[in-house]
Amino acid sequence: MNARRDEDFTGYVQARLAWLRRVAYLLCQDWQRADDLVQTAITSLYVHWRRARAMESVDGYARTILVRAFLSERRGGWARRVTLTGALPDTPDQAPDADDVLDVRSALAGLPPRQRATLVLRFYCDLNVDQAARVLGCSTGTVKSQTAKALASLRRALEPGTGTGPAGAGLRGNGAAGARGAAARSTKVTWNG
Repeated sequence: MNARRDEDFTGYVQARLAWLRRVAYLLCQDWQRADDLVQTAITSLYVHWRRARAMESVDGYARTILVRAFLSERRGGWARRVTLTGALPDTPDQAPDADDVLDVRSALAGLPPRQRATLVLRFYCDLNVDQAARVLGCSTGTVKSQTAKALASLRRALEPGTGTGPAGAGLRGNGAAGARGAAARSTKVTWNG
């Protein structure tokens, strides 16, 4: 019975490891920390594998563990004492526009962890407000407000003249609607990698 359980777990992890690493990277913006975060999540998933298999969506259960591990790590003292900077993050081979990708990654990295997690869940993992609220362990109103604040921060960071965004790319004409569109387009570019 345990051999079958281990085989199921190993098969799941082998099939979903790349996806888990991408989600973890979007949360923490560092490939090494993403690997550590995935390892923590996989360990917890193994301990609760029987419960996870009984769930409607094992991916949803794994994603919840991953996001909660990230938020828990950010609350700990280590994250406040140690800030790693320096090397640029690894980029995919087929990046559509490297400058836009770096701009959005930089803006996303500048968000508080909870807002970053909200955006990753809503727009990369394509969860609705209710699903994101369950993963984050908060109300739907909190998800909506965190999403609005995070998108506003991304728009500000990507505006021309702020030093982080492209010089007017996608922001011509429509005022706030243009900024929303540019943030959404840039976000899609980054998260498809």
